[in-house]
Amino acid sequence: MGGAAGRRASHEEPNPVRHRAPRYLGPVSAVLTTNATELGDSRVRLDVKVPAGDVERRVLQRAEALGRELKIPGFRRGHVPAPMVLKRLGREAVLEEAIRESLTGWYGAAIDESGVVPVGDPKIDLGDLPSAGEDLDFTIEIGVLPRAKLGEYKGLEVPRREPTASDEIVDQEVDAMRDRLARLETVERAAANGDFAVIDYVGSLPTDAGELEPFEGGTGHDQLVELGSESLIAGFEEGLVGAQAGQEVTLALDFPENYGAEHLAGRQASFAVNIKEVRERRLPELDDDFAADAGFDSIDELRADIAERVKEADEQRSEAEFRQAALDAAVERATVPLTDELIEARAREMWDRTLHSLSHRGISREAYLQIVGRDESELIAEMAEQAELGLRREAVVQAVVEAEGIAPSDEQLLDALRPAAEEEGVTPEALHERLVDAGRLEEARDDLAARMAIDLLADSASAISPEQAQAREKLWTPETEEQQEADKGPGLWTPDR
Repeated sequence: MGGAAGRRASHEEPNPVRHRAPRYLGPVSAVLTTNATELGDSRVRLDVKVPAGDVERRVLQRAEALGRELKIPGFRRGHVPAPMVLKRLGREAVLEEAIRESLTGWYGAAIDESGVVPVGDPKIDLGDLPSAGEDLDFTIEIGVLPRAKLGEYKGLEVPRREPTASDEIVDQEVDAMRDRLARLETVERAAANGDFAVIDYVGSLPTDAGELEPFEGGTGHDQLVELGSESLIAGFEEGLVGAQAGQEVTLALDFPENYGAEHLAGRQASFAVNIKEVRERRLPELDDDFAADAGFDSIDELRADIAERVKEADEQRSEAEFRQAALDAAVERATVPLTDELIEARAREMWDRTLHSLSHRGISREAYLQIVGRDESELIAEMAEQAELGLRREAVVQAVVEAEGIAPSDEQLLDALRPAAEEEGVTPEALHERLVDAGRLEEARDDLAARMAIDLLADSASAISPEQAQAREKLWTPETEEQQEADKGPGLWTPDR
């Protein structure tokens, strides 16, 4: 292939897809073809072919989009036809943009068609960009979830604890209710930790001349401050302890080096504080009047209602723990071929998800690393154990789905969507259509299949008490297991099998 269109391109970072591959429905998935080759060590290469017709359609679509942005003499802005765009910018430039824009969809379609579960970031090699009328060929090299070799997974004995609603937990819930109904009452005494102070304050910074000058954002009026809450810069709340209403206090404080406002970070400031009121937080008496405020006739009736709700919540936690234990029991008896590279790739995925979550809370990667006082490589290494367990669990669930032929029907999928649909105020059918439009229907079906597999493990398991489970763990040692192997011959389960 000659000419500019024969230029080679390679994409690694940033990658079009991270974590679970997005599902893609529509024309691309219908025409794209994929051949998978196992490379060993839980890696595969996907050879993907996009027909010339689909490539040209994408080029034309991108040219039309660019025509709505370009300004070319002789044409109204936003009305430049696609052929003129191709002539002005060149087919190669438009082709590159079209491929970059379409790559995520093609990647998702290739993953779907191949049936693999990707782990980590893909390496995508576009090879030679096609000339007009030629197919686009590219390869994807990606780590994949390994196939687990199942051991015994049905009828396992699994610990299950009895739900509880202890007096201690009920007391904590009652105290929480009292906290919510607490009142702040003005007191005529010195402020103490746990009190609230109503203050006016003016913050100042030293000038080059050595004088103090109020800084922007450093003034507050009628501010309610809880002493001991550690919600203000270090030393501010402590400096108000012992002060009384009507007293003025001057505080010399240092802003932290990592303070959000850069013009204040690391600088010393002076705060002139006027204490206007000291308020004490007073809890309501624990009597029948308190119960009546909560809608009950007596404290005993209130405590009984709390105990019932606490036990119901603990029943749900106990059930979730039992399901997890049933899965982990099957994981212990399975063989999952994992490599260090695969575990590290999953740990990096977990780190990326952490950063994504932090960004939504306004915390940058750099700020978080500074807060925890660790570097990125240390944090990723600490996630390796959790990453390995997660991979083993996923591989076993997938193996159970295949072994049991679990394939959720449309009716089962609609039933599974019902709670989410009710929460959103739509019908399950409407939510189903939304998933179809977003290309996420098969993802939802896979998630349901996984839940059904765990249901199967939990439903077939025999519950034993946690004490029984602990006693059996103490009885087992590698030496006694090896002796049993020698005495009874093959057929017993060992950690290595």
